[in-house]
Amino acid sequence: MANPVRTLSPDVARKIAAGEVIDRPAAIVRELLDNAVDSGADDISVEIAGGGIERIRVADNGSGMSRDDLLHCARPHATSKITDADDLLCLTTLGFRGEALASIAAVSRLSIMSGTCRMRASLSEDHLIETIPPVQNGRGTIVQSEGLFEDFPARRRFLKRASSETMLCRELFVEKALPRTDIAFRLTIDGTLRYDLPRGVSLADRFTAALGTRESPALFSEIKGSGSDWQFRLIIGEPSVWRSDRKQLFIYVNGRRVQEFSLMQAVEYGCQGFFPNGTHPVAALFVDMNPALVDFNIHPAKKEVRFKDSAELHHGVSSTVRAFFRAYGIKSMHDEAAARTEKPNHTDTKQAAQIALGMDTPSKEQANQSGKTPVADRTNHSDAAQASRFAEVQAAFERRNAAEKNVAGPEQPTAASAYSARQNRAATHRPDFRARFFDYDRAPKSADTASASAPFAPAQADSDGITYIGNALGTFILVEKTGTLYLIDQHAAHERILFDRLMAGNGETQELLVPFVLTTDSPEDDDYLSSIRDVLQKAGFTAGRREDGAWEITAVPARWNGTEQDLRDALLEQRTNPQDLIYRIAAMTACKAAVKDGFVLDKATSAQLAKDALALPDPHCPHGRPVWTTLTKEQLFARVRRTR
Repeated sequence: MANPVRTLSPDVARKIAAGEVIDRPAAIVRELLDNAVDSGADDISVEIAGGGIERIRVADNGSGMSRDDLLHCARPHATSKITDADDLLCLTTLGFRGEALASIAAVSRLSIMSGTCRMRASLSEDHLIETIPPVQNGRGTIVQSEGLFEDFPARRRFLKRASSETMLCRELFVEKALPRTDIAFRLTIDGTLRYDLPRGVSLADRFTAALGTRESPALFSEIKGSGSDWQFRLIIGEPSVWRSDRKQLFIYVNGRRVQEFSLMQAVEYGCQGFFPNGTHPVAALFVDMNPALVDFNIHPAKKEVRFKDSAELHHGVSSTVRAFFRAYGIKSMHDEAAARTEKPNHTDTKQAAQIALGMDTPSKEQANQSGKTPVADRTNHSDAAQASRFAEVQAAFERRNAAEKNVAGPEQPTAASAYSARQNRAATHRPDFRARFFDYDRAPKSADTASASAPFAPAQADSDGITYIGNALGTFILVEKTGTLYLIDQHAAHERILFDRLMAGNGETQELLVPFVLTTDSPEDDDYLSSIRDVLQKAGFTAGRREDGAWEITAVPARWNGTEQDLRDALLEQRTNPQDLIYRIAAMTACKAAVKDGFVLDKATSAQLAKDALALPDPHCPHGRPVWTTLTKEQLFARVRRTR
């Protein structure tokens, strides 16, 4: 027969309830820090020994506890935070259930000291109160937990090593310290002070100090936004600050860290394209929201949250972050381009010619003393001057030949004759010396020999100072402007140009032969569609409500190629702002229509595309990737280890 239904004894029920709240030392740290923050303290110290299994001690300078508070605080569901069920609808504190101290006492030895009283509670002790000398000058509270799970060996076996539990406690400490810059936090691990976070610092300073990031606080920016019932602050690193996972992407709602994927998505969607593919920003989002619009009472550890309506908040975060990074990208790229000035590089062509001939290279002092005109200026002189220069170089060449013959000596005729033979062979295979160094830059004598004898003609800059160089690797267009080499991604450039044209035609509509019908599930959905009806109209959607309560879409933007279900998901499930919806459509359309990697463009088309790309007010594709990158002469010199 099946076992009969019976009521659990209070002792067993208490142990089960404790296991839901306290599963490891980090959970004790979490609950005690919540209580310390709620007490109004501005200085909190945490001490951990043996990974928190042996001892956890949290001291604060908050409001403290009376003797009556100590007598009842570790009873199940004893709390000072709420009085009735309606209070759950408007929570303003981190702790509220009254389960923490009772659960800690059920699985460890709990002691609380405040004023001149100390209370001890455990499985074997029931709220023993004793009088002691004043602690901390009578200010605040000291809570200590010892011997976690010592009466539950089966559960203790499932704990990790002390070092691993310490790491989890440390992460929990950082999580609690991040949003409260008005409170000083200290963490001591096995007698060593590991964190000392002062109060009164900026969010960026607290963020980098608590996380121990290798990047400077100067690389982090604070972004603010607000709505009807919410406001937020976001600390986020520049695109050069990224991680391969989301472990350093924090979401806080009303001071409590939560696992809220939609808000993580909002942050990442806002900075999409500005970070390398497959990477994530280092950021912390702090949301302050009307407590009546958020419910924390859905998870035993309060790690999850439920919003009454998160669409406006999601859109506010993503759009604000996107606007910030677009402005950041435009400013940084244009500032970098404006700061560049073309610096002349005086190439010593005379020296290059001498090296090519195998001659000794004169020093700068010798060149200055000789007063000779460099070969680089040969096009500005007459043939007589060029002939004179030729005679000088030829004489130097002959002096070298004579020197080599003298070295060989009359007693080595074989070497001299071999040298003469080499010179004769070279004369038969080498063009005339004068032609090599003077005539190559002259115009060809006839059109028939132009292709063979015409010199390389440098590309000329257009009216905007842009010199088209060519195409490379089937993807990039190379141009020069103000002494800087621009490498333009032809796909990203064309995509941005097409996108701007599509957005300029925003509002064009097409009538549907069969209207879309959207059936709402709640009055909130109807209110939302009513509130965005004008925005939908401007975006190209014609929407109206039928007599049966359903919504009918009779026209959509000309660029729309989605289905009725796509529109329903975007508007009612994801609560996507209509303008964002149009942005996505235009971005997708432009991406598909733009030239792809490997698409061959002719010279005229490439030059025009490059010119249009450099004139873009926002040099990023719709997904946020830069349209072009640059290389300066100094950067190229550094690559080849050249100083001038």
